[in-house]
Amino acid sequence: MISTQIQLQDFLHIIKDETALAIDTEFKWINTYYPKLCLIQIASKNISACIDVLAMQNLQPLFDKLYQEDILWIAHAARNDIEVLYHLSEQLPKQVFDTQIAADLLKDLLPKTHNPNTQISYQVLTEILQGVSLAKAHTRTDWTLRPLPDGAIQYALDDVHYLMQNYQQLKQRLEDEQKLHWLMEEGQSLLDTGLYKIDITQAWKRVKHLTHLPQTMRTIGAQLCAWREHTAQQKNKPRKWILSNDDVLTIATGKTSLSEKKQKSLQNFLKQYPQFLDIEIAVKKNTPLTGKEKRQIHIWQKLIQEKANQYNLTEKIITNNKVLLRYIRGDQSVNFLSGWRYQILKGEIDQCKIV
Repeated sequence: MISTQIQLQDFLHIIKDETALAIDTEFKWINTYYPKLCLIQIASKNISACIDVLAMQNLQPLFDKLYQEDILWIAHAARNDIEVLYHLSEQLPKQVFDTQIAADLLKDLLPKTHNPNTQISYQVLTEILQGVSLAKAHTRTDWTLRPLPDGAIQYALDDVHYLMQNYQQLKQRLEDEQKLHWLMEEGQSLLDTGLYKIDITQAWKRVKHLTHLPQTMRTIGAQLCAWREHTAQQKNKPRKWILSNDDVLTIATGKTSLSEKKQKSLQNFLKQYPQFLDIEIAVKKNTPLTGKEKRQIHIWQKLIQEKANQYNLTEKIITNNKVLLRYIRGDQSVNFLSGWRYQILKGEIDQCKIV
């Protein structure tokens, strides 16, 4: 366990020439708005280490390494790790190899019992590729505890030790099937700051049924949600500790009201952000599928199934029914109109149209 600046400096010296690093994080996310990062695990071809974030005063030397132009991040379900580290570093990696996504590009690796609508776990993928059954005893560990049990540290190290081995095998398979650039393209889609910065103007989307209210009530609800999000960020507290979703609805409909203290805070917020005074929520009606749309989706589903079998892909990695419906109704920003998806579908796209 690396817990001093000197140990960190020594470790960074050992990996100074490495450009591919397996990365994982352990964090606690219960009573805060932002996740509390506790451990960063890193593995190269020759060494694995746990970095005790809670004991470190300066992580900048580590960030200098992780965010170099030539560094490839190897992670499983990389978005979580990118997000947790982004909140501390305010930086994004330059390139990412996500082993979870890689498995969807190599469907024959997945067990026949695997639910096609779910993502494969790190434990299952490691058992498939390495024949190793990883312990699950520490999946619910409180990573803020010090000292951590030896078993917990080993569990954390295993998350990057086998990740590096998984990467090497998956990379070879992807190269053999000429899909490595597909995987790297998928990784680039994770490197958008919009994925990790919360837009308070869209905070109302977290409250179910808010769009069912009349416009005036929707506006009040949107104001409450934006204020709640802003306050939660400022205080680093869970948004529900500021105001629950049920409270948002009952206050917006006039059934209850904010406390005097919270009402004053809301008014100060609206003075600071006057754009929320007359914010309007555009409600999209849930228009039922027409018979023609159903037939088009069926044609598309058949094509996607054929392409998935032809290219050894899971169907969900290509697209899904929600995206298909958006396209059928005129959305030209859907994912399969660019990149590798378009390359495998472009010859048949026109055949899926019903005049």
